[in-house]
Amino acid sequence: MNKIYLIKSALKSLVKNKIRSVLTILGISIGIIAVIVVMSAGNSLKKFVSGQLEIFGPNLIQVEVKVPATKKNSTQNAIGMATGITITTLTLDDAEAIAKLKNVEAVSPGLTGQELSSYQDQIKKTMLWGASEDFLKVNKMILSDGRFFSKEENDGLAKVVVLGSTVKDKLFGETYPLEKNIKLNRVNYRVIGVLAKQGASGFMDMDSVIYIPVKTLQKQILGVDHVLFISLVVKDQKKAEDTADEITSLLRRRHNITDPNKDDFSATTMAEAQETINQIFDGLAILLLALVAVSLLVGGVGIMNIMYVTVSERTYEIGLCKAVGATNRDIFLQFLFESLVMTLVAGLAGILVGILLVYTISLVAASQGFVLGFNLSAIGIIVAITFSLTVGLIFGLTPARRASLMDPVNALRQE
Repeated sequence: MNKIYLIKSALKSLVKNKIRSVLTILGISIGIIAVIVVMSAGNSLKKFVSGQLEIFGPNLIQVEVKVPATKKNSTQNAIGMATGITITTLTLDDAEAIAKLKNVEAVSPGLTGQELSSYQDQIKKTMLWGASEDFLKVNKMILSDGRFFSKEENDGLAKVVVLGSTVKDKLFGETYPLEKNIKLNRVNYRVIGVLAKQGASGFMDMDSVIYIPVKTLQKQILGVDHVLFISLVVKDQKKAEDTADEITSLLRRRHNITDPNKDDFSATTMAEAQETINQIFDGLAILLLALVAVSLLVGGVGIMNIMYVTVSERTYEIGLCKAVGATNRDIFLQFLFESLVMTLVAGLAGILVGILLVYTISLVAASQGFVLGFNLSAIGIIVAITFSLTVGLIFGLTPARRASLMDPVNALRQE
């Protein structure tokens, strides 16, 4: 049997049983779609998060509150927002102590909250970010207009704010915002600056934030004494890990911690953060692909069952082919090829739909401020095609062998 005949025979079989073919192909296609979406979307998200880390640079260290390991349970996360537990031990005094370390260049303690902000008839629920005077330097941000608040304004609990570009547009539109007053918690705060458009940072849209002196946010709005994180940059990035170790030792002394399992904070360099992110995404990819593999195997069983039905329906045809000279090998290849064509069509359909889904996901993410990009995974496509053909090969072998071993005399009696 030549290849052209095999192709024609396989396509003819698919077309002849349209509904059966579509339902069979659907099972494989769903698995292939999952492969494309998981690998492409995962790759895009990984690049996005890595890109956000690169913006801050390798000389950034992030100190965050966390739930001590000895107090965690399955319902609690690791950054202090745990069910039933609020970590309040990280303070501005800790930030001042960290700032005195030899390799530390600038420190910006931070605290976040939400409050209604208003200007004239415009009222918006807005994220508030309490920061220090070194915020711009630490986070590598720039102003489009005005200025940032000073140390004196922070220490004096000044009622001043700097607006993210999106907040400025929503509250003021075309009106010039500087020296205008907005209301936070029904109290007037003077606008002294506007940040240049930043986009998303991590999982927060930095343009939709109002920046306020951290002490003002603590005392005037939230009524707390703690901070949630301390961001800092080091002078020598080669010593970043050593500095992180110094910070860990310093805070353990200040918080009277002798057991590392009772740490209520974490000090992470960007290199460590990148390594953690890689491990998380790689682990998720393996887990999701394992689930996808199960769905493909289920689809493969469906292929095998359909091929058994096809062999049974075409018993007379098999006997006739053998009667006119077709060998067992010819029959075997014919039915195996039909199985391969079916899974290949399923794979190509799954790839096409998967690409469209990845593209749609990237557009939706962009509309929410997360520019993930359309990072199609070439490896994902190769894996999808390889897996679909492998499924067709493995699950088509037994039905094809059964067809090839049929006795032509008995087969011709089945008309």
